[in-house]
Amino acid sequence: MKKTCLLAAALWSCGTLAAQDITFRGKVDVVHRSSHKSGSGEVVVWLNPAHPVAVPTSLTPARLIQKDKRFSPHVIAVRVGTEIEFPNHDPFFHDVFSIYRGKPFDLGLYESGMARKIRFSQPGVSYIFCNIHPEMSAAVVALTTPYFAVTNADGSFQINHVPAGNYQMEFWYESASDAELASLTREIEVGSETSSVSVTLHSSDLPPQHLDKYGQEYSKDKQPSY
Repeated sequence: MKKTCLLAAALWSCGTLAAQDITFRGKVDVVHRSSHKSGSGEVVVWLNPAHPVAVPTSLTPARLIQKDKRFSPHVIAVRVGTEIEFPNHDPFFHDVFSIYRGKPFDLGLYESGMARKIRFSQPGVSYIFCNIHPEMSAAVVALTTPYFAVTNADGSFQINHVPAGNYQMEFWYESASDAELASLTREIEVGSETSSVSVTLHSSDLPPQHLDKYGQEYSKDKQPSY
């Protein structure tokens, strides 16, 4: 009888741990090559479960705002299937597109006060630009897992409601090479005793280069007056 009680208690304890929602915290320290670069923000961190887990099916829509010739936020992470709205808050036209990896799309030309949407139906990184203003850029990281975060300026992050278990931890940063990101991938175990992880990421700090949506260089002779 005593052994039966002990076994039942152990099973209950394991079941309780598996059902726990754990807040997984960490910090990514981005080492920059350039003295003009600083900060450890905008690193996407995610956990891929080693075994299938039940996750909510509802997806919260997201927004990438166009304001002052910038996309805000510059980096956004979403689950695959999420719809993102692109509202134009500038007093002039924008022409939003993506032809690089991830989800290719062309929202066309639209005026101030208007918004258009696109559903990110496949995993990967989509680089977003404006066909009128070459200085505008953003990145959307679409993930198959619900366990992800984007680091704050100091590199800190937290992923809420993570079930205890084994995961593959991965990273993405706009100015990091594929080899650097691959070297950071690791297997981790999330449990009640898990406190945090600390990672160092080396940035190339190379300036981003891109063409317009027709695959041509932006015309330097016809810069917009707005």
